[in-house]
Amino acid sequence: MTLFHFGNCFALAYFPYFITYKCSGLSEYSAFWRCVQAGATYVLVQLGKMLFLATFFPTWEGPAGGFDLLGEFLRATVDVADLGGLQLALGRGGGRGELRILVAALGWASAEMLTARCVPLWVGARGVEFDWRHLQMGLDSNISLV
Repeated sequence: MTLFHFGNCFALAYFPYFITYKCSGLSEYSAFWRCVQAGATYVLVQLGKMLFLATFFPTWEGPAGGFDLLGEFLRATVDVADLGGLQLALGRGGGRGELRILVAALGWASAEMLTARCVPLWVGARGVEFDWRHLQMGLDSNISLV
């Protein structure tokens, strides 16, 4: 039963990306490698953000109930790196404008889905008991695809 649950969660999470790639016409333009490049850009941007946050913004050492407004604001500004990464992924793709946007979006979303949901699905959905959390994770990946 757990194998079927894992199969259902896997199909719910991953097949919409495959269907989007096949039905949007990206496969006709052989855009798979460009999608992989956009995904690699996502991974590099996230790694850079993590290293930057860990290096320049250490954890709050103030009073227990205190709130560091400036520190939190500066941590939130690091998310601008996502915009730079998307601009890099859009500029690297070739072809028409719509094709570049679709390649960057599909590669970015697929890499986010693989890095954030692959291990929890593999470990959790193969467990002994059924949990709705994994189906919700699959549905959430569909929402992030949109």
